[in-house]
Amino acid sequence: MNRSGFSWDAFHRVPVVGIIRGLTFDEIKEILPVYVSSGLTTIEITMNTIAAKEIISYAAANYSGRLNVGAGTVCDERGLEDALSAGAQFIVTPILNDAVIKSCVDQNVPIFPGAYTPTEIYRAWELGASMVKVYPATSLGSGYIKDVKAPLNHIKLMPTGGIHKDNIAEFMQAGADGLGVGSQLFDKKLIKDKDWSGLEEHFRTFAEYFKS
Repeated sequence: MNRSGFSWDAFHRVPVVGIIRGLTFDEIKEILPVYVSSGLTTIEITMNTIAAKEIISYAAANYSGRLNVGAGTVCDERGLEDALSAGAQFIVTPILNDAVIKSCVDQNVPIFPGAYTPTEIYRAWELGASMVKVYPATSLGSGYIKDVKAPLNHIKLMPTGGIHKDNIAEFMQAGADGLGVGSQLFDKKLIKDKDWSGLEEHFRTFAEYFKS
């Protein structure tokens, strides 16, 4: 565990970053215990979610030691400052921002910056990225991860976008070191219906892959 409180052991057990965007604080309060009980270990609250800072603070305070709580959609240093002051234990960006990466490295905070091309991916890693978020992976598919990994096998990659329970194995076998999963993980209908037992079962389909 590093100074930010992020547990790599927990992440490596189930290397899935669940991305919460656009849900209400009340919904997230209901989701968090279900998320933990399902076996998932790492969650990202995007900074463009209403009350993101308050949600991050709540999650970090109430699930310390049980859940890695991070901030996503961090695009600049001001956003980074807001996220860290709220208690974010790791940072995810949709873009490559040198200053944000360097600041996280200086503060020993895990940073997963977004990159798309091999040049961007290599640049992010050179700057000190803990893992590079390959985004968007929706149209690229697992073959792109395999192709990038061929010459750059030392770089840790986290494809994000288009990941669902039926292609987890495909992406992991292609060389992914982690997966970023948003809407496919946080099923809108189950959440709208407040079907928390159903949501937990849905979460488990993702967690069980790594346990097996």
